Amino acid sequence: MDQVTQQAKGRTLSALEFVLAAAVVVGHNVWAVVPNEVPILALAALISVRVREGGWGALGFRRPKSWLRVVLIALAAVVLRLIVSDPIEAVLTPIFGAPSTSAIVTSSPHDLRWMITTLALVWTFAAFGEEISYRGYLTLRASDALGGSTAAWIIATVMAAVLFGVGHYYKGPVGMIDSGVAGLILGAAYLLSGRCLWTTILAHGLIDTTGVTLLYLGLA
Repeated sequence: MDQVTQQAKGRTLSALEFVLAAAVVVGHNVWAVVPNEVPILALAALISVRVREGGWGALGFRRPKSWLRVVLIALAAVVLRLIVSDPIEAVLTPIFGAPSTSAIVTSSPHDLRWMITTLALVWTFAAFGEEISYRGYLTLRASDALGGSTAAWIIATVMAAVLFGVGHYYKGPVGMIDSGVAGLILGAAYLLSGRCLWTTILAHGLIDTTGVTLLYLGLA
């Protein structure tokens, strides 16, 4: 009975953490009443998992059985993401209008210094920060709250992807949907790799690096 009670308390705590994290995502991106969610959630993730699980392996920071598998899944996610992005925009833009772009994209000139600075931001804030926050923390806590089954992990992945879309609220409806789909692709890669966060960090970084490189070359 004590074990059952302990499990129930753990699920309740995970649900509370998820709700609070979701409130931070909405609070920053929609209502603009809290600071940027990524540093907040990344820090919360590192502290929460360290305290509750005893190590960051629960987030996905573990050595995979096969680094080749990690790389292949990450590359597959990159290709799929790049393939589906344009069709999504083409179908939805006539309905909702063109998506907005970030200040980083519209800033100029796109010289070598801009590229280096932007890539540094891509690999720290986006690849590491967003993946720790969304694929690692939000997915983990949502799945915990739902019982930790395979179905729970799948539902949690969808929930995290929805919030990832909300995290790109500034892009407008089309951008949010596109980012939500990106979140699903990254979430699927996370699950397929045995919940190895290195997979999605690599995939996310390569996706954004491709976009930055195309902008630098004037091809996007």
